[in-house]
Amino acid sequence: MTYVDGNALAGPLREIFAVDLTAASGQCVACGQTGPVAALRVYTSAPGLVARCPGCDEVVLRLVRGPSGAWLDLRGCVSLQIPL
Repeated sequence: MTYVDGNALAGPLREIFAVDLTAASGQCVACGQTGPVAALRVYTSAPGLVARCPGCDEVVLRLVRGPSGAWLDLRGCVSLQIPL
């Protein structure tokens, strides 16, 4: 499978949050690696966007949009440090 980097999440996340979350620093639940959301490996061929950790390849984030809303799953992320 091919992927693009986490910058592919900038537009979709910007529609939900007032800040650019690709600059936020997150920590992977599986391996503990910390880094910017922009460094995640994003797969776009799924029904939505699936972002995986570049260290261990576990799913960190899922984002799915529908006609009336969006679903954001961050269960693969321990925390997000968001610059304001």
